[in-house]
Amino acid sequence: MMRWEELETPCYLIHRAELEQGIALLKSSLAENWDHYIAGYSFKTNALPWVLMRMKEAGFYAEVVSEDEYDLARYLGFSNVIYNGPVKGKRSFLEAFAGGAIVNLDAKRELDWLEESGLTKGKAGLRVNFDLESLCPGETSAKEAGGRFGFSYETGELKEAIERLAHMGIKLSGLHLHASSRTRSIAIYRALAQMACRLKQEYDLQLDYVDIGGGYFGGLENRPKFPDYMKAIRKELERAYTPKETALIVEPGTSLITPPIEYMSAVVDCKDTYTGRFVVTDGSRSDIDPLHGKESYFHQILYYAGDQAAERKRMKKQVICGYTCMENDRLFVLEDQPELREGDRILYQKVGGYTMCLTPLFIRYFPAVYVEEAGEYTRVRERWTVQEAVQKNHY
Repeated sequence: MMRWEELETPCYLIHRAELEQGIALLKSSLAENWDHYIAGYSFKTNALPWVLMRMKEAGFYAEVVSEDEYDLARYLGFSNVIYNGPVKGKRSFLEAFAGGAIVNLDAKRELDWLEESGLTKGKAGLRVNFDLESLCPGETSAKEAGGRFGFSYETGELKEAIERLAHMGIKLSGLHLHASSRTRSIAIYRALAQMACRLKQEYDLQLDYVDIGGGYFGGLENRPKFPDYMKAIRKELERAYTPKETALIVEPGTSLITPPIEYMSAVVDCKDTYTGRFVVTDGSRSDIDPLHGKESYFHQILYYAGDQAAERKRMKKQVICGYTCMENDRLFVLEDQPELREGDRILYQKVGGYTMCLTPLFIRYFPAVYVEEAGEYTRVRERWTVQEAVQKNHY
């Protein structure tokens, strides 16, 4: 049995039990509020093959937003796919539509592809662009600038797209209303569901599904949880839809995969300068915060086995740093805490969302990934070496 001291650092740790709890809570929340539902897992949030296969086993559709992601889903054996995004490839777009995937159109060129192909049998949805900021002031990611995805309701583009599909003999299967928000509040999802009802009534739509998208909170105290979101969505949707006629689609990513993943780094050096103590680790801020936008991180100090923290002298200030040569690779400051020493480890919690997909190949290659189950660790991705780094190159 491998102990945490034996894990190769830096590394990511996936806690299987916590992941299963999140999956179970999502499914029960959906079943209790809208029994005709589809859960799609967002590939872009974390595309580690082990994670994808676990989601497939749990019955999730593959929610993909590019030809590469679509091909990955097919390679891994996903039979159910939701194809979103503005940069679909023509080949995969037509293949997905003809093959029965749920395809939510985002751009006019996709309408052109359908018209050129002559295909009429498939599940075509339209992503809706509308002024969500006016309904939830200060809450959307784009704010007053407005979102850039989908067909605009206010300008009439959405209506034109609906009419164009009808002219081609293609049934509009659903609406995709995903919107990025700063707050992840229940009010956002209430507004999305209200818009779905408004569009149904305004355009007399008979839909197979309403796709609310993702962007939920997950694993944080004093924040909304899946039951809160689904209850609010149901309350609005049932004004115009019934589960018997229309499925509810959700596409969680961060809410499922952020909570159960941690990142472990080890102390490799401590140095004193004229400004104080710097603790250098073999991890990097880029591995847990690729955009360097966070101001704090959930973390835990693991002192080297056999060495009691209480017996160490306390340091006034210790600046925890990463391994890169960038001065901003600093993670947090310890004040009036036991002195860190080489061999100690730092565990960063709730780091599963977007980190592995955005980790750069800067100075070091991709780290190993382990799955923890009942206290035992299994390596599910080997650390990249020079062999992986030079593959597909010609020199």
